[in-house]
Amino acid sequence: MKHIVLITSILLTAPISVQAEEGGLGLMERGAKLFMQGILKEMEPALKELEGLKDDLEPALRGFAKEMGPALRDLLEQVEDWSAYHAPEILPNGDIILRKKRAGDMPPDREIDL
Repeated sequence: MKHIVLITSILLTAPISVQAEEGGLGLMERGAKLFMQGILKEMEPALKELEGLKDDLEPALRGFAKEMGPALRDLLEQVEDWSAYHAPEILPNGDIILRKKRAGDMPPDREIDL
C-alpha cells in the first residue's frame, strides 16, 4: 500500500514536460492533479486502517509460516501434478483429505483435429 501512495505522490510532484499554457499547467493537467489529490485525500483513512491491519496480522502470519512452512514444503515435494487431485475436503473431525482423481474424472489428453 505504501508503494501506491509513493508512486502517486511522485506522479503528482513530477514536473510535466508538455504544458499547454506558457509558464503553467494546462486545464487537463490541473484537473488531473486535483483529481489525484482528491483521491489521495479520500483514500488516506483506508490506507491508515490497512496499515494498522498489517501490523496486527504480521505476527500471526509469521507464526503460521514458521509452524506450517516445513509441512507445506514436504507436501509440495510429494505432489507432482496438482491437477490430478480433487479440491481438498475438510471432514467434520477437522481432517483434510486430498482425493486423487480417477482416470474417468480427468479430461482426455488427445489432439484436436483441425
